[in-house]
Amino acid sequence: MAAPRWVLGLLAVTAAAALTGCTGGGREAACDTTGGIVECTPEQRSAAPGIAGQLLTGEDYDVAGQRGQVVVVNFWGSWCAPCRAEADDLENTYQATKDSGVTFLGINVQDSRDKAIAFEEAYGVSYPSIFDPGSRLALAMDIPPNTIPATVVLDREGRIAVVIRAAVRQEGLQPIVERIAAESPASSGER
Repeated sequence: MAAPRWVLGLLAVTAAAALTGCTGGGREAACDTTGGIVECTPEQRSAAPGIAGQLLTGEDYDVAGQRGQVVVVNFWGSWCAPCRAEADDLENTYQATKDSGVTFLGINVQDSRDKAIAFEEAYGVSYPSIFDPGSRLALAMDIPPNTIPATVVLDREGRIAVVIRAAVRQEGLQPIVERIAAESPASSGER
């Protein structure tokens, strides 16, 4: 039996609303969106919400202490197959860009600390990760935990420059990170 027309219409409206909700609203709507990557010009960027918490190793961490550096924030979970697939690409991009004022931060969501630590050891992840089992930081960044992996690139002013809502590969991520790192102080908003 075919579904009534009003049910199909309701499903279409619900799907459109869900897709609109995933864009992050006004900020991302004004930026260039191509293939799951949202990139904002310096004039379009907004400040990232506070990103702080306890690292998997137990120390406290606050991204505000990284002001002046480009910060690549990756949301991941040990249970996430695409997160496993991108781990080497993230680590390789980190190694290739860290000498140009770039740092990386992982945010582990919906996981146990033991599984997250085992993941980092198995994949040779050398940058720190905040342990966020309740996904508090992901939600603050408009990253629904069920849509990870996601990667956010913050410029040297702590503003959101790029949001990638898919697994990354080094050949796609590294040029983005290098472009944001190469921005002149005038174009990145520094005075």
